[in-house]
Amino acid sequence: MIDYKALLKEKLQPLKAEHRYRVFTNLERLAGEAPYALWHKDGISKKVIVWCSNDYLGMSHNLEVIDAFSKAAHKYGVGSGGTRNISGTNFNHVTLEKTVADLHQKDAGLVFVSGYAANEASLCALGEGLENCIILSDEKIHASMIQGIRHSRAEKYIFRHNDLEDLKQKLASFDIDRPKIIAFVSVYSMDGDIAPIKEICALAKQYNAFTYLDEVHAVGIYGNKGQGLAGLLGLNHQIDMIQGNFAKAYGVVGGYITGQEDVVDYIRSYASGFIFTTSLPPAVAAAAKKSIEILKEDSSYREKLWENVFHLKNCLSKSSVHFLNSKSHIVPILVGDAYLCRLLAQNLLEKYGIYVQPINYPTVPKGQERLRLTVTPAHTPSMIEELVLALEVEWTALSLKKAA
Repeated sequence: MIDYKALLKEKLQPLKAEHRYRVFTNLERLAGEAPYALWHKDGISKKVIVWCSNDYLGMSHNLEVIDAFSKAAHKYGVGSGGTRNISGTNFNHVTLEKTVADLHQKDAGLVFVSGYAANEASLCALGEGLENCIILSDEKIHASMIQGIRHSRAEKYIFRHNDLEDLKQKLASFDIDRPKIIAFVSVYSMDGDIAPIKEICALAKQYNAFTYLDEVHAVGIYGNKGQGLAGLLGLNHQIDMIQGNFAKAYGVVGGYITGQEDVVDYIRSYASGFIFTTSLPPAVAAAAKKSIEILKEDSSYREKLWENVFHLKNCLSKSSVHFLNSKSHIVPILVGDAYLCRLLAQNLLEKYGIYVQPINYPTVPKGQERLRLTVTPAHTPSMIEELVLALEVEWTALSLKKAA
C-alpha cells in the first residue's frame, strides 16, 4: 500500500531544513486600530505593529468603505449566488467594472475574484486565442502571470529584468506580423523597482506587439487619482490591457482587467478562470468601488504615505541596515540568508512587538532573502524611528552585512 501521508510529509523536510518552511503569524487586525494588531501565540495575545501589510493606504479600515460593505451585505446578502453567467452578475459588479474602466481611461473593465485569477485567466486566454502567438515576459513577473502564460501553451520567451536591449533583440527576431504579447509589471513587489513603461510601449509599437501591464502594486498609490504608474506617466492609451486589484491600496479583495471593449469581451467569453468561478460578493464590489472613489478625490492618503516612505528611507540611510532605496513605496531589507532572515523577523516580533514577515525562496532567489517593509499613513514618525533603531540593534547582534 502507498503511504501518501508519509510521501507528502517527506516533501516538507527540505523546506524545514533550508529554513524556508512558511509559518503563519496569527493576527487580529482590528478596524480603526491600524497599524496595530493582536498577535496570538500559545494562548497569549500581544499588541504588535504591522510593517508588512499590502493594505498600503489603510483603506480596509476606512469607515466609508466599511459602511459601503455593510449596507450592501445587508441589502444583497453575503454571497453572489453563482458564476457571472448563472445568476452571479449583480448591479455592483457592473458599476465596479465601469469604475475601473473610467479610472484607467479604457472602454471596458472585467472583475475577477482576485488579482491572481485576473492575470492567470487573461494571459492564458490571450495566448490561446491569438494563433501562433509569442509571449515575451520580464523575468520578474508575478507567479500568476507565469501560470497564465504556461497554461496558454503559447511560445514564450523571457527577457532580462527591465532590460530594453534584450527585449528589443527578441522582438526583432520575429516576423513583424506574428502576434506578440509583452507581459510586464509597473512596480515590482520584491525589489520595489519600476518598469520603463514608456520605452516598452515604444518597442511594442515598433514591433507590432500587444502590451499587458500588471499595475497591482501601483493602483491607488500613483497618479493624481490613484490611476497607477501608466496613468501618472500619461501612457494609459499605449497599454492594451491593464490589470489591477482591490486587495492592496484599495484595502478590499478582487482583481480586474481593463482595455478595449472587444478585447475585454473576448476575455469575458473565453477565460475559464472567469467563466467557471463564483463571482465576488456584491458587498465586496460595493466596498471596492467606494474605496476607488475616495482615493480618486482625496490625495491626502497618498501624501501621508509618501511622507512616511521618505522618512523611513531617510532613517535607514543613516543606519548600517542594508536596504534597497528604490523609487517606489516598497522598502526591501536585504539579509541574504534564510535562517538569519527568519531569526531577525522572530527577534523583532518577540522583543519589540514589530511584525514583518521574512521573504524566502521561491518568492525571491536563494541568497536574496529579505524583510519587505511597507509603511502606511497610519504609522507615525516615532514608530518609524523605533523600527529602524530595533533593526539596527538586531542587525548588529546577528552580524549581518552592513550597508555600503
